[in-house]
Amino acid sequence: MQLSGWGRYPTTVAEIIEPVSQKSAQSHFLNNTQDSHIIARGSGRSYGDSALADHILNTRFLDNFISLDTAKNTVTCGSGVQLKDILNLVIPTGHFPPVLPGTKYITVGGAIAADIHGKNHHQAGSFCQHLVSLELLLASGEIVECSRSKKKDLFLATCGGMGLTGVILNATITLKKVTSASIDQKTQVASDLRECMDIFDESEESEYSVAWLDALAQGKKKGRSLVHVGNHSEKGLQQPILRRELSIPAITPTKLLNKYSIKLFNELLYQSQVIRQKSKKVSYEAYFFPLDGLKNWNLVYGSRGFIQYQFVVPMDCSLEAISIILKKISDAGKAPALSVLKKFVRGNDNYLSFPNAGYTLAMDFKRDATLLPLLDELDEIVLSYEGRQYLAKDARMSEQVFKKSYRNWEKFIAVKTKYDPKNIFASQQSRRLGLTN
Repeated sequence: MQLSGWGRYPTTVAEIIEPVSQKSAQSHFLNNTQDSHIIARGSGRSYGDSALADHILNTRFLDNFISLDTAKNTVTCGSGVQLKDILNLVIPTGHFPPVLPGTKYITVGGAIAADIHGKNHHQAGSFCQHLVSLELLLASGEIVECSRSKKKDLFLATCGGMGLTGVILNATITLKKVTSASIDQKTQVASDLRECMDIFDESEESEYSVAWLDALAQGKKKGRSLVHVGNHSEKGLQQPILRRELSIPAITPTKLLNKYSIKLFNELLYQSQVIRQKSKKVSYEAYFFPLDGLKNWNLVYGSRGFIQYQFVVPMDCSLEAISIILKKISDAGKAPALSVLKKFVRGNDNYLSFPNAGYTLAMDFKRDATLLPLLDELDEIVLSYEGRQYLAKDARMSEQVFKKSYRNWEKFIAVKTKYDPKNIFASQQSRRLGLTN
């Protein structure tokens, strides 16, 4: 079967294994005598090749809820459960997931493997910081429980480890109590990048913050933004939303997606917010998952797909580094179709987790023949400021760039070698980055 990540680049032909239970997943490894490489895959929402391999274990049937403890504020579920399923279960009880990314369709296993972050990193950190424990199926067929107090080395390698330590079978996650699933959103207009960052600094007491950034604006307007700050409403929505989603046609006129159309869109969006009401109550769907309203929006970029380039640079040099990167993109005549800025306040102990204290910028580029050389240049800029890229979005980073930016990669390999000495768990990405052979 031909597969790709959400960016539709690269692609591979893979054999799909679909266990219907934990027991059948375990039997695959107990009976495996070929030592063939395999990687687990949930909803396929990582953008590049981190869930691509010759053999793929699909976790979609590991989608059972095991328990919901409203007294302890925890939920235990299979790794194939999607975040939308957790929302549907816990919102009526006055609970909410601790961290949400930009889509509700990723699985719990994927959230752990990528150690996802959201619009509240400045308060809540990343997803795995709210993970109580998990059960992991090792290459040997053994099922082990790990947490911060039990097999801690394996826990730290699995959280953010892109599925390279084993198959996550289930997990227990801490939820947060909320007064409402509705969000009181305040939109603030920033005339340039410095003002945008000032707004982030002034909004640290708010639960959520994220900025849409006009990556094409230059000169005094460079980095102009719309910063969306949010808090859970005191009263409001107590039931999950069943939103109708539109679909993008399989064949779309991708020539319409160019620097001129994107520049016009950015101008209209920015100016509309200058004159529009700045504060309003919105649904959690509208605030966290605006793109989920278009069911297969990745088709907009055409048959060549797209690459999202997401990086983080340290706080003290973020303004300078991001300004240089925006100029480099503009000088190259490239137009990111979407640019999103968020603030991180800390890293964590997980060996391959992405967040570090600083600002992270994610930009979607339609893929063409001239894009990859530009991204190589951006790599060098990010490295020069001691930044790094997000593995869940990566489709083309070199081994050299990876190992210079992820300082704990050797610790990760030591743990992986301990629990998976034959490198049974491997992906196209892990081989490209030198994490597996």
